[in-house]
Amino acid sequence: MATTSHRNPVPGELDVLVVGAGFSGLYSVYRLRELGFRVHGIDAGDDVGGVWYWNRYPGARCDIESVDYCYSFSSDLVREWDWTERYPAQPEILRYINFVADKFDLRANFTFGTRVNGVTWNDETNRWHVTTDHGDRVTAAHVIMATGQLAVPQLPDIPGIDDFAGRTLHTGAWPHDGVDVSGQRVAVIGTGSSGVQVIPQLAKQADHLTVLQRTAHFVVPAKNHPLDQEYAEDLKSRFEEYREAARHHPGGTHRAIGTRSALEVSEEELREAFDEYWERGGPDILAAYTDLRTSEEAAERVGELVREKIRGIVHDPQTAELLCPRGYPFGSKRLVLEIDYYTTYNRENVTLVDVASDPIERIVPEGVRLRSGRLVELDTLVFATGFDALTGALFAANITGVGGLTLPEAWKDGPRTYLGIGTHRFPNLYFVAGAGSPSVISNVLISIEQHVEWITDHIGWLREHGHERSEVTEEAQDDWTRHVFETAEPTLFMKGNSWYVGANVPGKPRVFALYLGGVGHYRAVCADIASRGYPGFATT
Repeated sequence: MATTSHRNPVPGELDVLVVGAGFSGLYSVYRLRELGFRVHGIDAGDDVGGVWYWNRYPGARCDIESVDYCYSFSSDLVREWDWTERYPAQPEILRYINFVADKFDLRANFTFGTRVNGVTWNDETNRWHVTTDHGDRVTAAHVIMATGQLAVPQLPDIPGIDDFAGRTLHTGAWPHDGVDVSGQRVAVIGTGSSGVQVIPQLAKQADHLTVLQRTAHFVVPAKNHPLDQEYAEDLKSRFEEYREAARHHPGGTHRAIGTRSALEVSEEELREAFDEYWERGGPDILAAYTDLRTSEEAAERVGELVREKIRGIVHDPQTAELLCPRGYPFGSKRLVLEIDYYTTYNRENVTLVDVASDPIERIVPEGVRLRSGRLVELDTLVFATGFDALTGALFAANITGVGGLTLPEAWKDGPRTYLGIGTHRFPNLYFVAGAGSPSVISNVLISIEQHVEWITDHIGWLREHGHERSEVTEEAQDDWTRHVFETAEPTLFMKGNSWYVGANVPGKPRVFALYLGGVGHYRAVCADIASRGYPGFATT
């Protein structure tokens, strides 16, 4: 794995500036470089990796299978890399990203350890003027925001959060040299994906671990295992065909999609199918029936089967009931995959505290005080409280478009985009796998590749046709934003108080901003728009 030993200067004049050095940023730079553009990338991290550079907490792992969570643009890359597990862990994903950066010499086109702190449009020159925290001043014809969906860690709104005398950590900004909590009293706030992953690992080290749970999530087994190398080699021999099928699948995966309602089948048949999915592991149960994301009654039938499993795994009946999700439908939030999560609560050194019934009143120097007066004394406090998703990193870049309009002002009622790619009054600015696209509701690597290819093709088309400026029209944006809402409205996602709707960020508009029309359909829409000369974009 290569590392950066010095800071590359940022060129003052560029055709395209790329912000971010994760999967989106690396592929954007690679493709634009191949097309002959003057392109350069900037990232706040000291090296490549994006979300996988920062999220180094114990147990961090992807919930998309490794053979799907990878690039497909290079047959050499597919052939040369060998995944080791069904669901790749953070260290392996980061090694993969470094392998890609090394293979294509991508670091030469990046400046690391640098934050963008201003992106301002000049209407007279049709250029973006970008400044950084190092004092760099860059003029670029186009800017691609490859900042990821989960880039800005979100701390909870708890009084006294800065008063704790011990060590405070967030899973999204974990120390790169690791953390040893041996012999310590540790608490974790948050039981979403990162909490479910980190809790079993911390429990193995800590003298005592307290889990402060407000909302129990639906958690199903990952059933992770070493990847069968014969299977992997066979897949490499037909990878393009395999990937092409995923590109046209609703979720960008190979998940089998059921054709019957969960309300049609008998209890015995439903239970038999559920048990099979549970033993197989993974989130595929969500696609087994046609109505698990639209019918509360159907979702509840499966939800109760999950609760039965929890009661059968967790020995203490009271703890088991607290871990049983209630108050929202199965499938209305991201389904969380677990490795040893429920069995962790059978350990003598683990305590589950229900802060829905006894809320956290404040954080004090000694630990966490609950409303009942109970004090949870701690040495280390871990926040597994997620991110300011989709918009956090964009707003932090201080983007100002036509007429001095800032992006937060334009999106004060929630993100408004055309195809999730661009937004009105911000010409030549592009988002990769952002709000208004399938993004994180799909296999995001499929969505990233499709977006990067579409955006870079569009920039190439502008050059070929002598156009300097491409701006989303207000009509196209309004139509697409309405379509995104109308597609989501009938689903149970609207009933889940999740980060998908910004529920973890105080004051954030409650808008479901992801496109649920399916990866395959979305891809066809984008291809059609490109083939017709990009209607919806005013090009001059």
